[in-house]
Amino acid sequence: MRRFAPSVFASQPIEGVSERYSFLPTSSILNGMRENGWVPVRAQEQSIRTEARRRFQKHVVRFTRIEHLRSWEKNQVRPEVVLANSHDKSGAYQLHCGLFRLVCSNGMVVSDGTFQRISIKHSGFNPDSVIEVSFKVLNAVPDIMNKVRLFQDRILTDAERLALTGAADYRWEDLAKAPASPSILLNPRRYRDGIKDLWTTFNGVQENIIRGGQRDRSRRRPDASRMPKSRSIKGIDGTAGASLALKTAHC
Repeated sequence: MRRFAPSVFASQPIEGVSERYSFLPTSSILNGMRENGWVPVRAQEQSIRTEARRRFQKHVVRFTRIEHLRSWEKNQVRPEVVLANSHDKSGAYQLHCGLFRLVCSNGMVVSDGTFQRISIKHSGFNPDSVIEVSFKVLNAVPDIMNKVRLFQDRILTDAERLALTGAADYRWEDLAKAPASPSILLNPRRYRDGIKDLWTTFNGVQENIIRGGQRDRSRRRPDASRMPKSRSIKGIDGTAGASLALKTAHC
C-alpha cells in the first residue's frame, strides 16, 4: 500500500489548510477495519501535476471481508467498502459500497436508492465519527447484494441491452467522432459475458468503457484510415464517472 498509494500514510495535511480543517489520516482507519473483519485489497492514488500535492493527493482504498477472500468462486460477486480521502483539500472523506467480480477483475461503485454515498467534510467534525459511519456502509451490503440478485434474474431484450450503451454519450461527447459505435460496447470479452441478464450486460458495458481497446472496423477517419482503439480510463475520478454514466443510462 505504501508503494502504490503513499498518500494514505500522510502524517499531516498539505500546507495552507484552515484552522477548521480536521485532519483524519486514512491510515488511522486501517486497524479499525481489520479489527472488524475487513482487509485492504487495493490502493490507488490520483496522478498529480503540482509537486506540492505529492503524498497528499486524493486516494482510494478498497476493503473486503476476510472470509470472502478464502471462499468465493469465479463469477461470484463480493461486497467491498470503498474509502476515498485526500489530505490536500481536494475532496471530502467518502465511503461507498463497492462490488467486485473475480472473472474480470472489475471494480464498481454502487450508489442508488438502496445506498447513497456518505461524504464527510474536513471541517467541524469529530474524526471518531468516521468509524461509526463505516458501519452504515456495512449495514447496506445485504440490501445491495439483493439488488445484484434481482439484476441477475432480469433477462433483457436486445433493445433493452442496446439502451444501456447510452453510457457512450458520457464517454465521448461527439459520437460521430468516437472511435467506436455504442453497440460495440455490448461485445463480450469472454464467453460467459454473453449472458443477457441485466447484471452481466451492465458489467460488460462498464468494463468495455473503462478498459477500452475496442476497434470499430466499420468506421473510418475522413482520410479513410482506420479509427484508433478506444482508450482506457485509469484515473480515480474517471472510473467513478464511468460507473455513474452507466447508472444514468440504466435509469
